[in-house]
Amino acid sequence: MKYNNILDLIGNTPLIKVHLTKKGDATVLAKLEFLNPGGSIKDRMALYMIEMVEKRRILKPGMTIIEATTGNTGIAFAMISAIKGYNFMAVMPEDMTIEKQNLMKAYGAKVILTATSKGPLGAIEKKNQLAKEIKNVWLPSQFDNPDNITAHRKSIGQ
Repeated sequence: MKYNNILDLIGNTPLIKVHLTKKGDATVLAKLEFLNPGGSIKDRMALYMIEMVEKRRILKPGMTIIEATTGNTGIAFAMISAIKGYNFMAVMPEDMTIEKQNLMKAYGAKVILTATSKGPLGAIEKKNQLAKEIKNVWLPSQFDNPDNITAHRKSIGQ
């Protein structure tokens, strides 16, 4: 099958039957979200959120996306931003894995580290501070954005 770009591969992940035990009548199915191009379910959410603000003409070419992350959301936004031509800044606690940091950097993201002692809330605070200092910014705010919930509701069954 031929695809126009890697974004076309987001979603439609396989669903498999898991055989855990022979006891009982339950059927357990597992969705293989790690097969999304960014490696997690967060690809769905990031793509949906970006597409929604593009449709609303909030996110425009040349803008910068800044998000607080502990990894997978940042990877998804970094990958999608690289393809769509947006700048991306990931703000994360300094104890997050170097592999996740390097993957975001490989997609062209700028990674800003915050004190481990402040946890994810420190990253959110720094993200908000950066948004006041940098022009032409969009903040996905994954923890507060209703498009995040809608993305999962609309796409996880695919």
